[in-house]
Amino acid sequence: MILYFSATGNTRFIAERLATLLGDETLNLLDRIKRGDYAPLHSEKPFIICAPTYVCEMPRFFADYLRKTPLTGSRDAFFIFTSGGYCGISGVLAKNIMRKKGLRYMGCAELTMPRNYIANDHYPELEIPEIKQRIRTASGEIDAIAAAIRNGERLKSRHVWLFEVLVTLPFNPVWYRYKQGVGDFHATDRCVGCGKCARLCPLNVIELVDGKPVWNGKGCAHCMSCIQNCPTEAIEYGERTQRKRRYRFDKYRYAAGKE
Repeated sequence: MILYFSATGNTRFIAERLATLLGDETLNLLDRIKRGDYAPLHSEKPFIICAPTYVCEMPRFFADYLRKTPLTGSRDAFFIFTSGGYCGISGVLAKNIMRKKGLRYMGCAELTMPRNYIANDHYPELEIPEIKQRIRTASGEIDAIAAAIRNGERLKSRHVWLFEVLVTLPFNPVWYRYKQGVGDFHATDRCVGCGKCARLCPLNVIELVDGKPVWNGKGCAHCMSCIQNCPTEAIEYGERTQRKRRYRFDKYRYAAGKE
């Protein structure tokens, strides 16, 4: 069984491609995460867990969900991480979580995909040719990953150095507390009140008030799902997202070259 969360489609694409190659099934964990549904998940095939990378680790809400949800059946767990270029300590955290659950951690693969985080100016916008190239490259890497999983081989990723762990673990709580507020989120006059942003928010931070989204300030993950999936591009984060191109994988799916 392939478990995944995806805000803008990068990780969903990886999960669905693996499912096709391995003859497996996918489960989008979004609804279960939103409901706080920690009912056991059972699979006779190895668990393949696909997740994006936020601030050098897998999303904290996603890691918390894995900790609380019993995984029964197969005792093998593979991880696939997508990122804008650096997966940080995601693999280290995944290994620790699986060991505590009594599962066999079978390694992780890291795939570089187009970046979707536009709520700050630290990263330059990717040009369209670079977006397409990243998708083509990642698409070409999936076949080898699927073959390794099919053969029961451990996935091999780069070595994570101790200093990365020592820097990331204390840094991330500070970042989440002070840099991921919701006060700057707002909907412009282009908003049509469709409610898609609220439906896609994994942490239920958004509610509709008089037909318009309001961010309630509780634990936003800055996954960018609301901004990037708005059909009228009506959501902004202060002035930092204005005039920036929105990204959804489906707009560039053709670049993968395989259907």
